[in-house]
Amino acid sequence: MNAAEMRGKTAAELNALILEKRREQFNTRMQRGSGQQPRASQVRETRRDIARIKTILTEKKQGEAK
Repeated sequence: MNAAEMRGKTAAELNALILEKRREQFNTRMQRGSGQQPRASQVRETRRDIARIKTILTEKKQGEAK
């Protein structure tokens, strides 16, 4: 999902998406801990998606304050 699609979502939808991505991140960490090797690109992509969502949430909060 790209940033343009995320900007069209509400704050509640973005918070739900963060929870989903955090679960995905946890699952990949557990895979790595149990000896399975998750795709390296998946780990990086999940981490960047979480950062992207947080950035958009911050932009929305700052936009409401003005």
